[in-house]
Amino acid sequence: MSVASHAAQAPLAHLLIVDDEAAHMRALCDILELEGYAPTGFASASSALKALAERSFDLLVTDLKMPEMDGIALLRAAQKLDPDIAGIVMTGHAAIDTAVKAMQAGACDYIVKPFRIAQLAPVISRALEARRLRRLNKELERRILERSRELEVANRDLESFSYSVSHDLRSPLRLIHGYCEAFTADYGAGVPPEGRMLLEQIASGAARLDRLIEDLLSFARFSRGALAHRRVSMNALVREVLTELQRDGAHADTQLDLADLPDCWGDTALLKQVLVNLLSNAFKFTARCEPARIQVGGEVRDGRAAYFVQDNGAGFDMKYAAKLFGVFQRLHSQSEFQGTGIGLSIVRRIVERHGGTISAEARPGEGATFRFTLPVPPDEVPRAG
Repeated sequence: MSVASHAAQAPLAHLLIVDDEAAHMRALCDILELEGYAPTGFASASSALKALAERSFDLLVTDLKMPEMDGIALLRAAQKLDPDIAGIVMTGHAAIDTAVKAMQAGACDYIVKPFRIAQLAPVISRALEARRLRRLNKELERRILERSRELEVANRDLESFSYSVSHDLRSPLRLIHGYCEAFTADYGAGVPPEGRMLLEQIASGAARLDRLIEDLLSFARFSRGALAHRRVSMNALVREVLTELQRDGAHADTQLDLADLPDCWGDTALLKQVLVNLLSNAFKFTARCEPARIQVGGEVRDGRAAYFVQDNGAGFDMKYAAKLFGVFQRLHSQSEFQGTGIGLSIVRRIVERHGGTISAEARPGEGATFRFTLPVPPDEVPRAG
């Protein structure tokens, strides 16, 4: 037996009502239609399932105890036909435990008979809202999966591009540099000073472009890939980096002030690159200072490991600070200090990938201070309360 109704305006939702007591089913359909819903009622489970196979419904409202098929079995069968359909079970006082089992089987809620429409309306609203949120989550998951697949394709394309850039573009640059050196070595004596200067500029430009490509590849490499988190001794890492930067006596006259640094939690290789870039910049921009001073310090503040690298070098004007961490952004000319303008971009990318922040402050001719934060090891995270 079927009871179908159509509202004059768009219904709030399409409801499938199933109750073997035909009179109760018809009365419920009439009441729900007055409330703005579009109910379709059936007195048997098989008829309801046939209708569900032919069209979609937002919500199934079913009696629990029925001779042909109980409400739990009907709900499971309905969800096989339409996984998005929500369910409400109507039950008597003596079967509340069974109603709870129905919820475990996928029902959103249950209501005890006899009931008034004022009791049923909020139950229906909650069930429809749960359905809406469930469908929204499924759509978000679908989009995330789709974006993940697109990102995988983009990463593969980037890897391919990086390989092409690394080999196909850098090889001729190195040839240009090599030919310039070979020509100068073989025929330099017969080349006038102006010619030698041009050859040197060509070789220098090719070498600089090669460094720029290498830095771009590094920027791409440090921007992707999983982080290998572990406890990192920043004291040991700073000493290791300084040893490498001061190899062969380089920067031997620089005064170093190294404070005791807290450990942090992160990827050792990437954090080493942060220190390499910051400290090499500090050495570069203090090269003309007498004396040259570099200070490295840190502390645990507000549950984060906070570090700084400070120098008394060239500094910069703070009105240009917003450009400092951008790719290809340089605050000094190439003639003053060599560089590609990517090093600090790499630093920011690595720090932010660790969930940290980085900032800088400086004055022209009075040095610069770079501050950054990183997570502390998990066993050192302050506990609430």
